[in-house]
Amino acid sequence: MKAAVITFPGSNCDRDLSMAFAAAGADVVKVWHKETALPEGIDIIGVPGGFSYGDYLRCGAIASRSPIGQAVADFAGKGGYVIGICNGFQVLTEMRLLPGALMRNAGLKFVSKPLALRVATTDSAYTSGYEAGQEIVIPVAHHDGNYQIDPEGLARIEGEDRVAFRYVENPNGSVDDIAGVLSENRRVLGMMPHPERAIEAAQGGADGAALFRALSGMLATA
Repeated sequence: MKAAVITFPGSNCDRDLSMAFAAAGADVVKVWHKETALPEGIDIIGVPGGFSYGDYLRCGAIASRSPIGQAVADFAGKGGYVIGICNGFQVLTEMRLLPGALMRNAGLKFVSKPLALRVATTDSAYTSGYEAGQEIVIPVAHHDGNYQIDPEGLARIEGEDRVAFRYVENPNGSVDDIAGVLSENRRVLGMMPHPERAIEAAQGGADGAALFRALSGMLATA
């Protein structure tokens, strides 16, 4: 598996994401936001957490229109795998690669702590390493993680089994406790919790490692 991790001004989880990919056996290449093309042979793109462009205008809005943004959108449009975590999730919704939007937390406070998630589907390269309904603990760190979508869109993603993870105890007001969603082809995942911060015991838990292992295994045999 060859992974490209995008770095924007204000990204602060790009190294963590690179390390998580590498721990799962991936070759990782860093891509700066001013690039206009991806390296050859990429299997997956990681859009990391942080505060891209200082969260100016809206979280992820400027990053979605950065020079590398079109290459990311084109890659996804051709069936490529893309994972966006926290700010990366915000970027993917701004690109319209995923439905819905991330709003200010309902409690109007930054939330940073480990949280229990429930695996809502195992029908994806990202979640196939878990059991359906399994509870895992993954840290969150966000101020604008309140996932919202109109009723028609919600019915559609739930009817198509595209909710990847749900919060066991909702920290931010997200509709139907949604913590992560998949694209129509199930190859793009956006999630607010940080699995890259839970890949070994030294981080306080390793429940995120199964996501990267499963992804690596799936792409290695693709």
